[in-house]
Amino acid sequence: MEETDQYKTIDSPSTGIFKDKGSKFISYAYPVYDEEAIKEKIAALKKEYYDARHHCYAWQLGTSGKQFRANDDGEPSGTAGKPIHGQLKSNGLSNILVVVIRYFGGTKLGTSGLINAYREATIDAINNATIVEKTVDDVYQLSFDYGVMNDIMKIMKEENPNIIKQDFNLRCMIEWSCRQADVDRIKSRLEKIESVTVDFLKTI
Repeated sequence: MEETDQYKTIDSPSTGIFKDKGSKFISYAYPVYDEEAIKEKIAALKKEYYDARHHCYAWQLGTSGKQFRANDDGEPSGTAGKPIHGQLKSNGLSNILVVVIRYFGGTKLGTSGLINAYREATIDAINNATIVEKTVDDVYQLSFDYGVMNDIMKIMKEENPNIIKQDFNLRCMIEWSCRQADVDRIKSRLEKIESVTVDFLKTI
């Protein structure tokens, strides 16, 4: 998967469930944007489902397909995290976390049974979600002297980036974002104006 500034994800959290031979697999899917948020979601589910046998998960971040993790949480290697991650890949989803919580029903499912259960629980959560296409956006802070306000606002009107916040004093500030593919063009136009500085803040 090559680097792009477009990706598919889910627009809000969703849940799913799969049952087999008394074992119950409860799945949670979340849109996420960094590893800190991922840790928080997993910790919250472990606290809520403290009596469950396993909390297995997989996540994928970014658009290159290189930033991901799969965790079996005590299940036999490759039977939980890998099938969860496989569904994220086959649906082309990124910036997503899926956690599958297992309550053991007393009967062992075997390797193929486990793989199927974790896969089906993940599919159910994804099927219950709304998949959306998004762009990877960069956020910048633009500062400039009040005297060049008209020149700045003309570019902002023509390029139409997303204005996050603005503050017009003696030294003016606009925080804005746009998709990565448009950054260089907008930045170069702004930087031609006297007194302007454009600083990168973060990627969202």
